[in-house]
Amino acid sequence: MIRLLPWTGADGKPNYLSTDGTGPLSRLADQIEYVQLGLAGKLLDHVRVVLSGATPETSELRLLTSQLADALRDALLIAESRGARLAPVDTNEDQ
Repeated sequence: MIRLLPWTGADGKPNYLSTDGTGPLSRLADQIEYVQLGLAGKLLDHVRVVLSGATPETSELRLLTSQLADALRDALLIAESRGARLAPVDTNEDQ
């Protein structure tokens, strides 16, 4: 199986791993995905707090927007990687 890893190379291109899913690099990728999703959840909580209070400064909104964009990029990469590892769905099944 070819796995899309949750990081890019120095050139910004995706990194892939040929794996059975049990090796040390696969486990490292799993841990990084777990951390990335956890940080995204904490960031979302923080954004909700900021937006529920007084009007934030423009600089704070720029920082939050940048951080949210990074978190979304990571989440989409994780979703793409995990989706590629799912078994194909047979859309021609009789109902």
